[in-house]
Amino acid sequence: MAEQAHFLAVDIGASSGRVILGRWDGSRFALEETHRFPNGMVEHNGHLFWDINQLWREIQYGLHQYARHEPVGLLASIGIDTWAVDYGLLDADGALLGDPFAYRDPRNEGMAEQVDAFISPTELYERTGLQRLPFNTLYQLYAERQGERLARAATMLLIPDLFHYWLTGQRIAEYTNASTTMLLDARQRIWATDLLDRLGLPGHILPPLVMPGTRLGPLLPELQAALGLPASVTVVAVGTHDTASAVAAVPHLDTHSAYISSGTWSLVGVERSEPLINEAARLLNVTNEGGVYGTIRLLKNVSGLWLAQECQRRWREEGLALDWDEIVNQAAAVPARRSLIDPDAPEFLAVGDMPARIRDYCRRTGQPVPETVGEIARCCFDSLAMRYQQVIDALAELTGQTITTIRIVGGGSQNSLLCQLTADACQRPVVAGPAEGTALGNILVQAIAMGYLPDLVTARQVAAASVAQQRYEPRQG
Repeated sequence: MAEQAHFLAVDIGASSGRVILGRWDGSRFALEETHRFPNGMVEHNGHLFWDINQLWREIQYGLHQYARHEPVGLLASIGIDTWAVDYGLLDADGALLGDPFAYRDPRNEGMAEQVDAFISPTELYERTGLQRLPFNTLYQLYAERQGERLARAATMLLIPDLFHYWLTGQRIAEYTNASTTMLLDARQRIWATDLLDRLGLPGHILPPLVMPGTRLGPLLPELQAALGLPASVTVVAVGTHDTASAVAAVPHLDTHSAYISSGTWSLVGVERSEPLINEAARLLNVTNEGGVYGTIRLLKNVSGLWLAQECQRRWREEGLALDWDEIVNQAAAVPARRSLIDPDAPEFLAVGDMPARIRDYCRRTGQPVPETVGEIARCCFDSLAMRYQQVIDALAELTGQTITTIRIVGGGSQNSLLCQLTADACQRPVVAGPAEGTALGNILVQAIAMGYLPDLVTARQVAAASVAQQRYEPRQG
């Protein structure tokens, strides 16, 4: 293995972004944050958008910070991952047609049912293998017909690919993120343009697909100069869906493991070599998303830390400024499973007064109504753990796999209460970490693409050597 190299991962989630430096010493990676910045939806004229130009400024700032403080000659490559399904539309000159809509925008309501009139849910699942979610890109594009942007669009770029375009001038669609759109044939791994034709949507806006690990080329010359980075730096299309990168970094992931990529969303799944598309999978509403290096992520989207994050935001508006540790500590002091909600119930999807919605749900279902911060947070965490148990048991039955270990990566792996509750609910040991699993997976794919690592198996061995993990044993009762 070659020694001494640097890799930069730009990892942007729905609530925050970061630029992470991975220092390779020939046997393991040391990760260091060079820049962290907030992210969030912005409201304008009754719609929710992403401030994409601000995110672009933050990316450039993080890359420039690296150039100011590190020996740039060691930098091999840069990779970008973000959340899925959202996109920007470019006109014929390559100009962005307004800020991208955010997936929680209310324009998506009812679109799935309208699409059903042209393509049945059964046929759509058979082709795309995707979980039915109201914000899937296909439904968003169908909603886009009501505006003027779609008619003017020459290219649709998913969020990380939009940044790829601004970095390199290349207009492409990286496969792992494209696989989340409901626009991709899951088995053939090509765009299902015939589905767009039937909906009156323009298939010509879909760019060429590339696989994770593809070298896109150098930075544009003007960016090299502005950022202080050399021409030798390569931009790599990693697993640009943040979950694809997170799963790439799960140490010791095997056929007896389930993973939970835990952040604003919880992605609960198993890794396979082929899609699993049948009626049982459709009725379970599980999704077949592309992974890195030929893998398939058979998983289910579960509303994750969003519930508690949105509660925290509401409490701050009310003048109660609580940090995350305080919320978790108060939740830990509350009796277990006093009140439970369905984290995936439609009323919890949108921005709003989450504590009030949780209280209303518990009141409506005849349960004790949580009132305090601790009671509401404990309800969130208990409910997530119980939901994980339902999904993991269902995946085991669907696949015939014996799942003996649950591996949690992402920010939620640092929530020791949730990790222990998950072990208890699932009656399986939980191995938690790395917290920066997405950034590490991003970096591992870069290292493979640039010739520093031979394959995914070796990369996961490197991941295990590079990070600390915590084990939680299930408790009875």
